[in-house]
Amino acid sequence: MSAVEQQQAEPSPSSNSSNSFEVVEADAANKYEAVVPHWFYCKVIDSRERWFPFSRQDSEKLEEAHNSRKDDEQLIVPTEGGRYDVHLKKRLCCAMYWEEEVSEVRRCTWFYKGDKDNKYIPYSESFSEELEETYMIAITLDEWKKKLESPTREIIILHNPKLMVHYHPVTTSDDWGSTPTEQGRPRTVKRGVENISVDIPCVNDFRNVSLSMLQAHFKKAQEQQQIGRVEFLPVNWHSPLHSTGVDVDLERITLPSINRLRHFINDTILDVFFYNSPTYCQTIVDTVASEMNRLYRLFLQRNPDFKGGVSIAGHSLGSLILFDLLTNQKDSSEDEDGNKEGSQMGAYEQGDVGGVKETLKKLELSEYCSVFEKERLDTQALALCTEKDLKDMGIPLGPRMKILHYVRTKEEKQHARQQAHVPAGNDYEGEDAPKPESGSSPQLGSSRSMNDGGKRQYLDVGLGQVSANYPQLIYKPEIFFAFGSPIGMFLTVRGVKRIDPNYSLPTCKGFFNIFHPFDPVAYRIEPMIVPDLEFEPMLLPHHKGRKRMHLELKEGLTRMGMDLKNNLLGSLRIAWQSFTRSPLLAVEAAATENEAETSLEKQTVHSDMKPEEPAATLKEDAAPINVGMLNGGHRIDYVLQEKPIESFNEYLFALQGHLCYWESEDTVLLILKEIYQTQGVTLDQPLQ
Repeated sequence: MSAVEQQQAEPSPSSNSSNSFEVVEADAANKYEAVVPHWFYCKVIDSRERWFPFSRQDSEKLEEAHNSRKDDEQLIVPTEGGRYDVHLKKRLCCAMYWEEEVSEVRRCTWFYKGDKDNKYIPYSESFSEELEETYMIAITLDEWKKKLESPTREIIILHNPKLMVHYHPVTTSDDWGSTPTEQGRPRTVKRGVENISVDIPCVNDFRNVSLSMLQAHFKKAQEQQQIGRVEFLPVNWHSPLHSTGVDVDLERITLPSINRLRHFINDTILDVFFYNSPTYCQTIVDTVASEMNRLYRLFLQRNPDFKGGVSIAGHSLGSLILFDLLTNQKDSSEDEDGNKEGSQMGAYEQGDVGGVKETLKKLELSEYCSVFEKERLDTQALALCTEKDLKDMGIPLGPRMKILHYVRTKEEKQHARQQAHVPAGNDYEGEDAPKPESGSSPQLGSSRSMNDGGKRQYLDVGLGQVSANYPQLIYKPEIFFAFGSPIGMFLTVRGVKRIDPNYSLPTCKGFFNIFHPFDPVAYRIEPMIVPDLEFEPMLLPHHKGRKRMHLELKEGLTRMGMDLKNNLLGSLRIAWQSFTRSPLLAVEAAATENEAETSLEKQTVHSDMKPEEPAATLKEDAAPINVGMLNGGHRIDYVLQEKPIESFNEYLFALQGHLCYWESEDTVLLILKEIYQTQGVTLDQPLQ
């Protein structure tokens, strides 16, 4: 019971009871409560500073560290799932897994509304403390209309707890000099993050959608602590590739019309040309593999107790790069008796530091041994190094070239020695190459997948692929997700007519090809495995269950139209038979037994015939389609359901269809479902 309620329930016997009540009420109204801080970080977007709040969990972690260890100069607080580190004393936020501008961090308590986009901007920490002290005095003494001048000579007036305003500095000159006045349009001032309209995020984009799907569909598993969240780390290979100056040259010759579409084509088409160039292809695969291995090592370093698996996803050309990389991986577990000699990495898989010393000694580069020891680089890591890695370590150009030449030469020799034991395959190049047998067609995996005690040999991707030495990943991905992928088109252009149903990626047993129905870059995979059978891709369930309303309506109308058509044809058939039937009973009675049987057979055939497509669809559901082992015997192609507005004009939404995957709840839910299924965890309720 509050003090006011007690006063009302037990009135004082004094004749001055009403005055006593007013005093207590005034004391309660003037009670000061400290503001609750929230931590923000700053990003420069379009040359303007924008402030974004940390999640509540991260803000509480930062506040706790700020209060408990103020004097710790080196205090670092991981935020956003460990993707960023906040150097608390320096008030700086740094990305840990990719290159990004360092962001300013601020402990925020007071805000004012911006003059252009109506976003609230936090005051500096020192001026916020001054505002808070003034507010505390005003509310305690009930003395308002307090005026303060900010460091930028702006005027802030506290009229009352509900009305506080901020004026631009407008100076007036008099005999005593210029002074700021409260002229111009006032801007609102707010105290505390709970009083401003700002979205406190958990995370952004893909991770945000992932967490919402986790809450909606895996709540039971979360409550029972069967699963943790899924972390998403981007692999940046695009920026290093486009730092060569080609983009500037291309911009110079690009037409000014349909600007957005032309920039999209420049980015996409240029990357395709890069990847098909011998000069840049090696750079791309080296950069991608090196970055994937670096991220994995760094994640384990920052999360030493991590016991989960790793899956990978690629979009557009990125999915093709990953497919080529995975196709050229070597599964070391399939080597006989642990013999590493036949593997592509060879001696480099031993992973001993002594091997690096021997290699450097052989190359007369022993003076750099200390550099490699400092970086804890063993022979396996040396084989994965790119020129950029060696340059970052401080190795000069000459020694860099000698090391890279030695590593690649050794790999090529081991590859050639291995290929000497592999029968001639279906990848033919050059005029003197043997021709395939009559009626055969090049296919991926068949001729190079050997049944030699279950040991898989090194696999090439297909005809026409640019020659490259594919680096090895230091982990085995569990599942590969391809979004809006041109893999099927590239394999076809390379001359691969068919993918062997028994083929699977050497180190990755799961593969999903996900695409939007209007995506102009996406192609299917399953028809390359089962070319003689026509069937639809799997329809990706809507994350809320059932199909989208417009699709159900469309199917219902189609089905109704088919039924009307079948009924109309049946009625016409009966009418025609009645019209052509002889009126003489004697003729009907003269029919032979064989004619009756023939008639019965014809009726049976008609009844078994498929009236239209829906019957074929039901038959497909009844008999699962065998699409080979590329996804462990499960379906590969999954198509998203288009939104109602997209169905009006598929050409208009083609570009959006290629970029929709990172914000698609249906895509994220499929990823989560398949990842958690490897741990034996299923959805709370199956989607229909």
